[in-house]
Amino acid sequence: MSLGIQTAYLFLIAIPVACISWTVTHEEVFKEPREFCRKYTTEGHSFFTRKFFYLFTCEYCFSHYVTIAVLFLTRFQLLYEGWRGFVFAGFAIVWIANIYIGLYSKIRLDIKKDRIEISEKEKEFGE
Repeated sequence: MSLGIQTAYLFLIAIPVACISWTVTHEEVFKEPREFCRKYTTEGHSFFTRKFFYLFTCEYCFSHYVTIAVLFLTRFQLLYEGWRGFVFAGFAIVWIANIYIGLYSKIRLDIKKDRIEISEKEKEFGE
């Protein structure tokens, strides 16, 4: 596979990784399991229990596990064939996915800010 096609696959594969990671760690649909995990990140009895449950509350950490699953399903390799290609692909996908997550987070924050400003102006003008 040429480097250009590999790069295109990299940017495309990172999209579902970012989407899944964001949804599990931020959206309302997974609120209860996330709160359960968050509780054990602070109240877990052992170091390993706290760290294990933390993985489900941090989008960066969780994106590593989603990436592993995606690599298992797609068999995508980057630059090299074999295990080295999987390692390079894994870290590259995580990096790109987290850029996507950061951009999405900023866009959502800007939208929320705009909504608050609109709401304040509506109250100001008595609408």
